[in-house]
Amino acid sequence: MSQDSLNESVASSQLESVMTLEQFIIDRREHFPHATGAFSRLLRDVSVAAKIINHNIRRAGILDVLGESGVVNVQDERQKKLDEIADRELERALRRGGECCLIGSEEQPETIPLSPDGEVRERYAVFFDPLDGSTNTDVNASVGTIFSVYTLPEGVQPDDELETVLRPGSEQVAAGYVAYGSSTMFVFTTGNGVNGFTLDPGIGEFLLTHPDLQIPNERAMYSVNEADIEDFSPELRSFLRWLKQKDPSTGNRIRARYIGSFVSDFHRNLLTGGLYMYPATVDHPDGKLRLMYEANPMAFLVEQAGGAASDGTQRTLGIRPESLHQRTPLFIGSAPLVEAAEAFLQGREAEVPALP
Repeated sequence: MSQDSLNESVASSQLESVMTLEQFIIDRREHFPHATGAFSRLLRDVSVAAKIINHNIRRAGILDVLGESGVVNVQDERQKKLDEIADRELERALRRGGECCLIGSEEQPETIPLSPDGEVRERYAVFFDPLDGSTNTDVNASVGTIFSVYTLPEGVQPDDELETVLRPGSEQVAAGYVAYGSSTMFVFTTGNGVNGFTLDPGIGEFLLTHPDLQIPNERAMYSVNEADIEDFSPELRSFLRWLKQKDPSTGNRIRARYIGSFVSDFHRNLLTGGLYMYPATVDHPDGKLRLMYEANPMAFLVEQAGGAASDGTQRTLGIRPESLHQRTPLFIGSAPLVEAAEAFLQGREAEVPALP
């Protein structure tokens, strides 16, 4: 047998023992909080959109999909062409699937009902950041997609007032992200743990590669834009000094890693242990990350992985949203580090041990 044939045989045998995303959804369906065929199809629709977005990102250096689209979005940010593509593909997949009655996107000024005839057949609402960190695409760095799924309560209609439609993060029924990097990973939770799937481009399937993810408690990494340190509060600057202490037993320090894509920084810290921070600053007293389609889904996911998420004073999932594009400060990652950050920000640093 030739070496190529042997490699193909080994690869084939390995694939036979790996579960695809669709197989996983079917196999675990009874563990989902809403174990319906519609819910399973909704997750599949998101994964299909992710494959299309990934395909466009992989061709970014070849086709004319880099750079700005010429549009300034509702965030007052110059929209990238790939932002537009990702937003369109997610809306198209969810609209075509028919399992979703409402979407909210970073790229759209308002929520969009998906029941044009006024008849709500399914009550799922999906909020998403179609391409987080999209400025990184022009320099071939990692980006991602974040999504969050809710079930609208009985009596609430997709076109009701926003304060009725928007729900706190504690009511999410699923959330996750897709990381487009050296490989493409689909990571999600339905409230029963966190699982990660890697896209095999040869067969076009997401395969279970990271079952039952748990974030380590070690302080391996921290991620924050320290160029803004002069705009940080004195309490936050004190926390950063504490965080950088050498471990007296090993002499090691925590390492700083900041990509500038929330998904990429979060994903690395989820696997290695650490803390991601996007705090309030002088210029942005409410922070910059959006509650509904960035902070909430990642907070739900990290808690399911044994971590924590806070705005510095309260649990992120307990915040009551007031607008689609509401912003919030965010401290998210290993629970001991989030708790230490809260203690410093609230003037309780004396309660924090020398190291987590």
